[in-house]
Amino acid sequence: MSPTPSTQSQPGPPASRQSFSSELFDAVKQRTFFLVIGVLLIQFAFVLSYVGAFHHPTPHRVPIAIVAPAQVSGRLVGELNGIHGQPLRATAVADESAGRTLLGHGSTSAVLIVNPVGKTDALLVAGGGGAASATAVEDVITRAEAAEHRSATVTDAVPAQPGDARGLSGFYLVVGLLIGGYLVAALLSIATRARPATVRRALIRLIVLVPYAILSGLGGAIIVGPILGALTAHLLAIAALGALLVYCAAAVTIAFQVLLGTLGVGLTLILFVVLGNPSAGGAYPAPLLPGFWRTIGPALPNGAGVEALRRIVYFGSYGITGSLIIIAAYIVVGVTVALSGTSILNRRAATDQPDTDGAEAPLAKDAGASAIAPLTRVLSH
Repeated sequence: MSPTPSTQSQPGPPASRQSFSSELFDAVKQRTFFLVIGVLLIQFAFVLSYVGAFHHPTPHRVPIAIVAPAQVSGRLVGELNGIHGQPLRATAVADESAGRTLLGHGSTSAVLIVNPVGKTDALLVAGGGGAASATAVEDVITRAEAAEHRSATVTDAVPAQPGDARGLSGFYLVVGLLIGGYLVAALLSIATRARPATVRRALIRLIVLVPYAILSGLGGAIIVGPILGALTAHLLAIAALGALLVYCAAAVTIAFQVLLGTLGVGLTLILFVVLGNPSAGGAYPAPLLPGFWRTIGPALPNGAGVEALRRIVYFGSYGITGSLIIIAAYIVVGVTVALSGTSILNRRAATDQPDTDGAEAPLAKDAGASAIAPLTRVLSH
């Protein structure tokens, strides 16, 4: 039986008859437009941050210890600190042994040992703390010595390991681990949903990231150590630090997603990539960066991670506590925001929308789920 005219669907106007502007607005939704604008702004911020940080590295108050006779020590410290632009922060120490101790602990970038009977002094640097910083100190001291018709022989007292060219391996390890942390958190949101449905789901998502972080840290330590020979020894310490960094990035990403949904991934990129990487002290340590990046670097996970790793490998883990506290603080704040934020959003949703027969479905399903249910099923809500 043929359908009656009243039951036949009426075709719309052919696409060719639509104006270009109407078809454009139909194809590009408002939300898509603003997302593209957001990506454009992040792109510009990326260029601005990296070029701004690296285009003109200038030393600023790089710490240096001075070993000199008492009659010239005060004058020399004053002259070095009075150099235009304040490239050095000089302090006098009692003797060479004290200076070497500070250098070995990473508490100073160089030690200048003044020869009281000759015109050739000794400059000790720590290449493992950053080749760029050691080179900058050498350049400043060379010019200062030349002005006094003196010279200095340079010795790298804390050299970078043979496989760690210019001391950059630790920086790239930290960057790789942080990328893995925020990518896996972003992937969970793509595979399931940006915001966990319940507090229990958020907690599960945070828990399942623990073994991922441990495996990532151990894998990264094995790659840079036994496989590549870039950072030898300290395998377990590097693995533990790597696990903390991965979980830090993942927890912060989940927190941003709870607060902003899919847009939280963009905020993660701003924090870890746009701001964190150029200020981390990789290519140029903090004293060589402009003021903005020099200030924020130590307070971000990237900078804290690079500093902690260098202290593990080259300075006997001396002074590592501050960096670990910063990383732990991001983890605590990330977990707290993820759980409390999910709870608040759920309460608001329950207040704004009346209960239905299926309102408690996520919790009911979770309560009756088998203990051996696949994680993908658990995370799909």
